[in-house]
Amino acid sequence: MTSVTAPPTTVWGMFVPMTVNDFLRRAELVYPDRVAIVDEPDQPAPSWDSIDYREMARRARAIAAGLDRLGIAVGERVAMVSHNSARLLTALFGVSGSGRILVPVNFRLVAEEVDYIVKHSGARVLLVDPELEDALASVDCEMKWTIGTDSDAALMDFDNTPAEWTYDENATATINYTSGTTARPKGVQLTHRNLWTNAVVFGWHMGVSDRDVYLHTLPQFHCNGWGMLYAVTGMGARHIIQRKIDGAEILQRIEREGVTLMCGAPAVLNMILDAAQEWKGPVPGSGKLRIVVAGAPPPTRTIERCETELGWEFVQIYGLTETAPLLTLNRGRAEWDDLSSGDRAAMLNRAGAPVVGCTMKIDPSGEVCARGNMIMEGYWEQPDATADVMRDGFFHTGDGGLIDDANYVTISDRKKDVIISGGENVSSIEVEDAIFQHPEVAEVAVIGIPDEKWGELVTALVVTTEGSTLTEADVIAWTKTKLAGYKCPKKVDFRDELARTATGKLQKFKLREPYWAGHERLVN
Repeated sequence: MTSVTAPPTTVWGMFVPMTVNDFLRRAELVYPDRVAIVDEPDQPAPSWDSIDYREMARRARAIAAGLDRLGIAVGERVAMVSHNSARLLTALFGVSGSGRILVPVNFRLVAEEVDYIVKHSGARVLLVDPELEDALASVDCEMKWTIGTDSDAALMDFDNTPAEWTYDENATATINYTSGTTARPKGVQLTHRNLWTNAVVFGWHMGVSDRDVYLHTLPQFHCNGWGMLYAVTGMGARHIIQRKIDGAEILQRIEREGVTLMCGAPAVLNMILDAAQEWKGPVPGSGKLRIVVAGAPPPTRTIERCETELGWEFVQIYGLTETAPLLTLNRGRAEWDDLSSGDRAAMLNRAGAPVVGCTMKIDPSGEVCARGNMIMEGYWEQPDATADVMRDGFFHTGDGGLIDDANYVTISDRKKDVIISGGENVSSIEVEDAIFQHPEVAEVAVIGIPDEKWGELVTALVVTTEGSTLTEADVIAWTKTKLAGYKCPKKVDFRDELARTATGKLQKFKLREPYWAGHERLVN
C-alpha cells in the first residue's frame, strides 16, 4: 500500500486551506502508477521522458527540500525562464506547494526584460532554458543555473524530507508578469485560492476526467497554462509536453498520444488548420478532441472550420492574467444542436457567459468588470496600479464590451492600450518607447491592426527626423535589439504627422480607423 505524506493538520473549525498541493496529492494518492507526464523528447536539456504520478510528486517534494537546503525561505521567489517542460510543470507544484513563490518568465523576452523581472520580483534563484543561456548571460541573480542535470542536482534534494509549510490559501503562489498599459510589465500576484478556484471551475466546465490526455500547446508560463494543468493533474490525466509549436507536429502528437484536450491562441488553431490541409487520411482527434481558445475572438469562419474540417469541439474563454484567467466560457449547448455549423459558430464567437462563481457587469463607461475568487491579490509592489483596477468591489478589465439578454459577454473594444498578437499581450507604450530611442525617429505611435493569422498585427506609425533614410527593415531591426520578437512591429508605416489633440495627445482612435474599417468590433 502506498504511503502518502499527509498535509499539515492545522485547521480552524471546518476551514481547510485550498492550495495547489491538493491537485498533485490526489493524483499521487489515486493514480500513483499512471503516466503523469510525457516530456518533450527533443530538447537541449536531458528529457525526463515518461514519469508516473508517484515520481512527479517525489520530484516536487525534492524541489521543496532543495529550496530548504539552499536557504530559500517561505515567501521568497524562484524565477524560471523555460519553454514547456516537465521541469516547469513540476516546479509549479514543488516551488509554490512549499510556500515559496514561482515566477514563470516568458521565454520570448530579451535579457533587459528578464533582468527587470528578476530584480523587480526579488528572485533569489533563476533557472534558464539551455537554449537561452547565451542570450540571458548578462542577467544576474544570487543563484543561477542553466536548466538540466546541474540544476536538477542543485534544486532537488531526494535525501531529506521538506520542511512543513502551514498551508495558507491566501499566500501568493505565483507572480506572473504581464504587459499592460505601462512601459514596464506588472507582476500579477496569484494566490493559492485564486489558482485553486480557477482550476476547479475550469476543469468542471470542460468536463476534465481521468480519461483525458492533455497536450501542452499553450505556454506554461502564460498564467500557469491558464490553470488547466492543475485541473488535469487533479484528475490524474496525462500531460503531453510540446516544447515548440508547429501545426503538423501537433497533429502527429494528437494521433500518437490520443490527445483529447488542448488550449491555445487563435494563431495556434490557424496553424493546425493549415497543417490539416496537407494531412493524409482522417484528421486525428476528430469527434474526440476539444480545443479551448482565448486571446482574441477568432473569425466565425475559423470556428466553423474547426468543426467541419477538423471535427473538433471549439470552446472560447475570456479572461486576463489578473483573473487567473477564467471569467467567461462559451461552449456549445443543447439549444444549438440543431443549428447549422455556420450559425453555431456565430453563437460561439462571443466571449461567453460568466463561469461558476464569477459576476460580470458593464460599468457606465462601457468597461467590462468582474468579481470572484479568481481575481488576483494585486500587482507585486505596485499598490497604485492595483488600486486603479480594483474599484467598487470589482476588477476593471480595461476592455470595452456588452452583455446581451442571454448574459453572454462580447468584447468590442480594448480600453487599455494593449495589442493582442498571437495570444500574447503587447504594450503599445513599451514598443513606442523602444522605437523612439532611435535617433532618427521624431514621433511614433504603435497600434494593432487586424490580421488573419495573428489576430492583431503590431504596427508602428513613424515620423522621422528631417533627412532620415530610415526604412521599415531598419525600424524592425532596431526594435528587436530592445524587445522580444513578438512585441516588435511587423509593419511600419511612415507618416508626415500623427493625429493629435489640441493638447498634443495622440488620437489613436483616428490612427486606427482606416485599418479597422468594415469591422464591427475593434478587437480581432
